Amino acid sequence: MVTQIIDLLVQLVTSIISQIGYIGITVLMTFESACIPIPSEIIMPFSGFLVSAGKLNLILVTLAGAFGNLIGAVITYAIGYYGGRPFILKYGKYFFVKEKEVHHAEKFFERWGDFSVFLSRNLPIIRTFISLPAGVAEMNFPKFAIYSFLGSIPWCFALTYIGFMLGSNWMLIRKYGHILDIIVGIFILLLIGKIIWDYFQDTK
Repeated sequence: MVTQIIDLLVQLVTSIISQIGYIGITVLMTFESACIPIPSEIIMPFSGFLVSAGKLNLILVTLAGAFGNLIGAVITYAIGYYGGRPFILKYGKYFFVKEKEVHHAEKFFERWGDFSVFLSRNLPIIRTFISLPAGVAEMNFPKFAIYSFLGSIPWCFALTYIGFMLGSNWMLIRKYGHILDIIVGIFILLLIGKIIWDYFQDTK
């Protein structure tokens, strides 16, 4: 059953992106960021495959994905902001939002504060739900939007580039998707940490 659902998702994603390109990427990544279970691990690698075939541009694909993430993040932020935690817990199940996932996102937000919005965009699962506690906490919206967009760029680029490198074998990502999520997330966070460390070292 799960395999059939994934196969249908793959057909849906590949069909939409093949027909409307960058707009399709943005729309699909909007759904993904708004807690609708359309995995970015299918959207972006397939787009990367199309880049390898010369049909799309790597940078534009990355930006289209990040912009879609931003739109979806704003939607979930608004749900948290206007609905509050009780609304999320009561009605979230109708939008594929599980209480356990909300709890993990809340803990992460409490631990890292506003910067968690940037960091979490490069972490599996929690990246999708972090906008909810940010909205509930009434995080400054311009800062939220900037962190959401900038934080989405490394994730979108990494998955697209992997699809680009795999080419016609991009479907391998389905088999190793969960492992890849962890590897990509850790690598990006280490890279971001190094950039921040180097910055502060240079300012001393």
